[in-house]
Amino acid sequence: MVNRCSDTEIETLAEFDRVAARGSLSGYRVQSVNLLERTFALLSSDTSAAVFLGCPMEPDASAKVRADGALVFPPVPDLPFNPYRGLLYSADELFTGLPGGYETTPDAQSYAWFQETKADGDVFSSMLRSIHDDAISDALDEHLAGARVVGVMGGHAMSRGGLDYRGAAELGRELARSGLTVATGGGPGAMEAANLGAYLASAPDEALPEALEILAKAPSFTPSVSDWARAAFAVRERWPDGADSVGIPTWFYGHEPPNAFAGHIAKYFANATREDGLLARSNAGVVFLPGAAGTLQEIFDNATPNYYESRGEPTPMVLVDRTHWTEHLPAWPLLKALARGRAMESRIALVDSVDEAPAALAAMTAAARTK
Repeated sequence: MVNRCSDTEIETLAEFDRVAARGSLSGYRVQSVNLLERTFALLSSDTSAAVFLGCPMEPDASAKVRADGALVFPPVPDLPFNPYRGLLYSADELFTGLPGGYETTPDAQSYAWFQETKADGDVFSSMLRSIHDDAISDALDEHLAGARVVGVMGGHAMSRGGLDYRGAAELGRELARSGLTVATGGGPGAMEAANLGAYLASAPDEALPEALEILAKAPSFTPSVSDWARAAFAVRERWPDGADSVGIPTWFYGHEPPNAFAGHIAKYFANATREDGLLARSNAGVVFLPGAAGTLQEIFDNATPNYYESRGEPTPMVLVDRTHWTEHLPAWPLLKALARGRAMESRIALVDSVDEAPAALAAMTAAARTK
């Protein structure tokens, strides 16, 4: 049997071939690998106690592995998504078919499926959504293992042509250049801007204003998601070797499309799972740009575990725009009152402008390391 403490997941054909060459797949979990051309390997390997999740295989191979005692979860037909997937999404995958219009893409079709099934009471549909989201969480943990992740939160309404959008992009670029992995909610507005900045972190400084000029031709995802997405892919075509960042969007807000600048996309059906997961994985801190109800919720979702942190290791929180967070939506006074006398008191900061956020984040991190 395979040591349960080791990595027992197989997510690519190359990994399958490497393991199968040893003659035993016993105890492994094979996720969404096309095995139609691996019949000989399956027939000649020990597959006892293996689990095959959504792996196409020939009937004789399927019969053999079942006889070995393996569990086989077959692919589910006629779904616009793969519930067993072992890897995160890419923008290219979600936007496949974009030249024909956004409504033809897997992203739009998955949202349409969700709209049709989310309230029909069908346990099979809800099970498929749960399996999918759990697989995404597993893939996200694997991708971020060992990374220092900083979350950037902010509203979806920020226009591509505005100064706020440019500031958020410069923030993402600076954070990425400092060695942090930028993670956002994966949608438009401030989220897209931060992912864009991270994407262009390895490009010359002049690339960002050029990219902003291209994007400004389609400033919002309304009225046309297709035009909005095509402008993003025009930027990617101009600078094809962008740096990595993470987007964590949701089909719960499916009218808001994912942005194309996150190198890896963890898209969920359940928004609560997505929100909690994004904040929990932001182990190097969170920057909150001006936003509305969603961003306000994220501030206190993040503050709650920080409040109860007893080891003195709450994650830093930086709120950007003093006027917004003290007058328009006065979250800062409440957050400061909540933090008083707690370990989190020294790990929260309010700054006037977005260009101050990286320094505030770095200062709190450095202070924690000297304790």
